[in-house]
Amino acid sequence: MNEFELCPRFEKAVSILSQRWTALILYQLLSGPQRFCTMTDKLGVSGKTLTERLKDLEQRGFVVREVYPETPVRIEYSLTEKGKSLTPIMKEIEDWSRKWITVEE
Repeated sequence: MNEFELCPRFEKAVSILSQRWTALILYQLLSGPQRFCTMTDKLGVSGKTLTERLKDLEQRGFVVREVYPETPVRIEYSLTEKGKSLTPIMKEIEDWSRKWITVEE
């Protein structure tokens, strides 16, 4: 493979992670299991969009949805081993962004 040729797997990975909200959801879940309402509050994402992204991430094997039979029912989302394997990558992006990205006010 020549150094300028894109690997199809790399291209697919970037495509998945670049979907709106996906990387932020994964980053949020790095801290541990989260309830749906906690994620909507912390991320500022609509419930509809969060539902779509979580279903997609669950289908792709990054996230697991766990239902606890309590009253009221408690549902939590957490990372699978596949999702957790993104931790070093997300931490590198976090470090890079702190060094190079400024937030406009």
